[in-house]
This record gives sequence, structure tokens and C-alpha cells, in this order.
Amino acid sequence: MMQTDVKAAYVSASAKVFDGRVRFKGLVVTPGSAAGTVVVTDGGASGTTLFSTATLASGTPFNVVIPGEGVVCATDLYVAVTGTATTAVVFYG
Repeated sequence: MMQTDVKAAYVSASAKVFDGRVRFKGLVVTPGSAAGTVVVTDGGASGTTLFSTATLASGTPFNVVIPGEGVVCATDLYVAVTGTATTAVVFYG
């Protein structure tokens, strides 16, 4: 089984986290003062949705752990965070 180093990126809006083939491993979401969403796609903002979750207004931070080796992003890893002050730390490798 092949392992790679896990990296992390902080996202507070929409951003390309990694350009190229990579595996999405998980994230920590911190909800803000309004409900929002976190959407992970492969191929930019209009790419294939790999993961999506809703956040509650002023909720408790929560973890999302992707089992095994994670989910492959063939093109790039793009994360869109919406909602007032909602943020995410994305883990990939």
C-alpha cells in the first residue's frame, strides 16, 4: 500500500487547494454566524462534486474523515465554502 505525506490548507472562500492529481483525505469545518455549505470538487468550481455538507449557523466545529486512501481528484482539488465566516481546513495528499 502506497502512502503519501498529508498536507493541510485553510479555506475561507472558494479556492483551488491543489493543482494536479491528489487525494482528498478529510476536513475540519468551523461554521460561522449563518448557515452555509462546504463543497469539494474535482476540476474547479464547475467540476465533479466529490463531497458536500451543510453547516448550521454558529454550530460546533466538526471533522469529516474520508476512510482508506481518500478520494482521488484527477484534475485538481477545489473547495467552495459559503456562509458568513464559515471556514474549513482541508487535508489532502
